[in-house]
Amino acid sequence: MFHFETQLKRLKHEVLKDVAVLANEGKLDDESLKNIPYKIISGNTPTYRCCVHKERSILNERVKLARGCLPDGDHPKTEFINIKDEKQIVYIIDAACDRCPINKFNVTEACRGCIAHKCMEVCPANAMVKVAGKAYINQELCKECGLCKKACPYDAISEVMRPCKGVCPTGALEVREEDRRAIIEEEHCINCGSCISACPFGAISDKSYIVPVVQELAKEGSNIYAVVAPAIAGQFGPKVTMGKVRDAFKKVGFKDIFEAACGADAVTVHESKEFVERIEKGHKYMTNSCCPGFVNFIEKKFPNQIERVSTTVSPMIATARFIKSKDKLAKVIFVGPCVAKKSEATRDELKGDVDYVLTFEEIAAIMDAFNIDPENCDEQSIDEASTFGRGFANGGGLTAAIENFIKDSNIKVDFKPVRVSGTTEVKKAMAMAKVGRLNGNFIEGMMCEGGCTGGPATLLPPMKSKGLFIKFSNEASKKSVIENDRLKEFQDINLER
Repeated sequence: MFHFETQLKRLKHEVLKDVAVLANEGKLDDESLKNIPYKIISGNTPTYRCCVHKERSILNERVKLARGCLPDGDHPKTEFINIKDEKQIVYIIDAACDRCPINKFNVTEACRGCIAHKCMEVCPANAMVKVAGKAYINQELCKECGLCKKACPYDAISEVMRPCKGVCPTGALEVREEDRRAIIEEEHCINCGSCISACPFGAISDKSYIVPVVQELAKEGSNIYAVVAPAIAGQFGPKVTMGKVRDAFKKVGFKDIFEAACGADAVTVHESKEFVERIEKGHKYMTNSCCPGFVNFIEKKFPNQIERVSTTVSPMIATARFIKSKDKLAKVIFVGPCVAKKSEATRDELKGDVDYVLTFEEIAAIMDAFNIDPENCDEQSIDEASTFGRGFANGGGLTAAIENFIKDSNIKVDFKPVRVSGTTEVKKAMAMAKVGRLNGNFIEGMMCEGGCTGGPATLLPPMKSKGLFIKFSNEASKKSVIENDRLKEFQDINLER
């Protein structure tokens, strides 16, 4: 039914699906949950680890996260944690961590054994010595400061960073000295999920809320709506249109689905007006607020720039508030490629807007558990947003939408956007903004490379889904933001954070 690019994604899917099946059947007892690893790995021959015992041990930890519990390790609590009470989303699966037995700095064959010994002179730990005429690093003494690499005139010292640590934008992912195990310093973590994608061993994962969602779907007369991120287009393969996706959601049990892109159109209007007001007040720049990873990053690393963040809510929150203004008893589930959206739903000022957040991986598991194949579903109409609202999923999409609204509304303002996505670009833009050297007055920041289409919880990589996403965006009958007639219905909805 579903195709997976890697074995890691397949295993995660199997665990989520089996937990969803048990939740639907009301069989979430300890015995049934403990049987899942044996169901997935039935034989005695290991397929990807040293032994089946370790494979099952890791799957058991995945079951806990899928259940909404915390894994073993540094977290003694293993009972169910409600989304409203637990803000940390990303966790290390201790048994899966390879402890990466690599040294950060090593001397390569390029070393000439020069007489100047610059590498040795700068080493504060005296870890750099000479062996057989060449430089050598005593790894037991090395503090991994990097001074030797900078000093070497031949660039003969290589630097290798653990994948998870290398991508962490805030330095929240550290390595414990005694056993080299990766650990997350939660006070610095922004729950962006970059480390989840980077770890080659699948040792880092997000906590799931698939159980309460399935239990809600299983209720008779369930009043549950889905707000779907535009990046979902193309995620189920070339034969699955968004019309079929809408039907698949309804067959699973959702009362209906709404495009988050519709809320994006309303956000465009509100954020554009907010930008104009700030510029008129003399503000040097403003940032977007639709990417929770970006907002969290500013709060953690540039706290003195928080006032520059837009006070407009994200499309997820805007659409959820729209739904609940129409149906007071509605339960709203956001479905997207983003792990950080789970943390956004827990923010104190936004609690109650979105009830739960699911990733594309999790909604695929639910469909599989309910025996719903999107490819075999019927076509249904879906045309609630503009091309620009759907474009929010791509890096630069928000900027394009604001430019479109400003132009069509004849707003006179000097809009000079800086579009950045990915850790490196975001860090650079914020550093320049902090010292007053930003070459613009609006930052559109997205923590994932390329925007939401490059999120950590996608089913397919952007290269494979991009064509279908662009096709879906272009199919919108509303070719500009102001053509969305639903904007009138958003006028009475509070779009402030």
